[in-house]
Amino acid sequence: MSIPELTDVHPAWLPPEAFRAIGSRRTIVRAYGPLAETVRQEVAQAGGSLTEAGPADLVLTLSEAEGEDGYAISRRDGVTTVAGGDPAGLLYGFFHVVRLGEAAFEGERPVEHHRPAMRRRMLDHWDNIDVHPVMGQVERGYAGGSIFWADGALRADLTRVRAYARLLAACGINAVAINNVNVHATEAHLLTDRLGEVAAIAAAFRPYGIRVHLSVNFASPIALGGLSTADPLDADVRRWWAETTEQVYATIPDFGGYVVKADSEGQPGPFAYGRTHADGANMLADALAPFGGVVHWRAFVYNHRQDWRDRSTDRARAAYDHFAPLDGRFLDNAILQVKHGPMDFQPREPVSPVILQMQGTHLAVELQVTQEYTGQQRHVCYLAPMWSEVLGFEDVAEAGDLVAVSNVGDDRYWTGHPLAQANLYAFGRLAWDPALDPAAILDEWTDLTFARPGEPLRRTLHAMMDGSWRTYERYTAPLGVGFMVRPGHHYGPDVDGYEYTPWGTYHFADRDGVGVDRTRATGTGFTGQYPEPWSDIYESLERCPDELLLFFHHVPYGHVLQSGSTVIQHIYDTHFAGAEEVAETRLLWEKVAGAVAPDVHARVRELLDEQLRCAEEWRDQINAYFFRKSGVPDAHGRHIP
Repeated sequence: MSIPELTDVHPAWLPPEAFRAIGSRRTIVRAYGPLAETVRQEVAQAGGSLTEAGPADLVLTLSEAEGEDGYAISRRDGVTTVAGGDPAGLLYGFFHVVRLGEAAFEGERPVEHHRPAMRRRMLDHWDNIDVHPVMGQVERGYAGGSIFWADGALRADLTRVRAYARLLAACGINAVAINNVNVHATEAHLLTDRLGEVAAIAAAFRPYGIRVHLSVNFASPIALGGLSTADPLDADVRRWWAETTEQVYATIPDFGGYVVKADSEGQPGPFAYGRTHADGANMLADALAPFGGVVHWRAFVYNHRQDWRDRSTDRARAAYDHFAPLDGRFLDNAILQVKHGPMDFQPREPVSPVILQMQGTHLAVELQVTQEYTGQQRHVCYLAPMWSEVLGFEDVAEAGDLVAVSNVGDDRYWTGHPLAQANLYAFGRLAWDPALDPAAILDEWTDLTFARPGEPLRRTLHAMMDGSWRTYERYTAPLGVGFMVRPGHHYGPDVDGYEYTPWGTYHFADRDGVGVDRTRATGTGFTGQYPEPWSDIYESLERCPDELLLFFHHVPYGHVLQSGSTVIQHIYDTHFAGAEEVAETRLLWEKVAGAVAPDVHARVRELLDEQLRCAEEWRDQINAYFFRKSGVPDAHGRHIP
């Protein structure tokens, strides 16, 4: 194996300069096998001197005491030592040294133990082989086409996939599902006659310790196997899945498992046969169990043909209503994959009650790195602070897996917006250690990506990015209201765009007030899905946090928030402030033009122009809408169209 080099693609957080400290040292690697060979190749590529015996500046060795994927790092008597619990741990420890740079070789360093909080730190790609007529090649992707497929076929050159694997390993990610959870007709064949393509992609990921997973169509026994049914309790169906899965592992022995979206947004599932989600998931879990594989069964199940007139219907309730009665009925290798909030990756949601209540089921928490509802990688929106809040809530970080929708495409900068790379990096680091400080993660990413820049650039990036999620929230979603976006593509404001559609109703604004009554006393009863004390906190108009008030309550425009502002004045103030903050961000970036590569600066400047235009559009539409609904003028006399 050779280290992948791409001259026409941005190196993201692994530019050659990031390896300068290792490249000037002598290194011993006391381990063997494919991943150890990857470490040797990395040292050699950095320009370092590999030696079999001392003296050495860096020693990379194995120690079973550190556990799976874990490692320890220390420095004594002029030697830095990394001890990996297994070869994967050695690889992660090597990249820890890369992050430290020269600091890894200075002074004394007592032993530090590093073990991942999550067993699987996984990305879901929503890539299609064929370009979908509506969603394109990458569904909800904002960085170009697939890095795996082009023109209906596997790319002949997978160098970029190997480079991607390297980036992911450097931030701790160890699993990737390579295709869209909405499995279309062509992609369904990856399970059978196009399995060789999956094997080729798996071979590109393997040198960096990343296992490949595959999204599969629940109705595959019909679509691919010629059966008349996909009933999960049917003997022929179960036999088909067992035999097909056996063939998958014969081709890819380290295959990770399946991802399934069933009975959701038109995808087939067990409901057609009067069966439960546990029946469906357990059938696939049985097929995977002999090989150590897992099935990630998505809990994103709701009625997308609702009657908007029916105020008792509540999309937020759906996942819990479907899955909570099944708690304890899923097999050990069936993992219920739950979106972090009860809706759909909105800028602000409460934590899903499914995560808090289903104690007898293996769970994976799902985040969205691709910014579908947070600016679509045209806006600066550093998501680590939001994820950190989610992972720090109660026992969310105790879930076994952390999964996210990837934001990568074939764009030169990987993520379209160069600064959106930070979200992908941060996801990997938080999956490894949810307690990490988002600002510290941003420092890591900045130091690697911009080759340990001067303090002015570091300060500027913090000023632009630390609060960018809350800035986005200010000029878009007030007080927990979501989905005020243009239907279909979900970019830009449309306050009533989804309000009278079968997909759900989200703000219930009228002349008297705004918000969704989800209380037990007078509303949909959603608050009752939470454990104490949250059930009572969210039920209470006085105790409910301001930022979630309109998610749980319908209130008059004159309702006074805990902040002391009225709801209507809060809407005006935050939308004016959010647009002003984007304008300030744009000015900050202009001032560091000489501190970053000209092409990077130009791309970010172009996108900041679009962000400012869009933020002003959000400000004007939201403020005008609620001014016309409420009739209440802005207390500060600012112009509202």
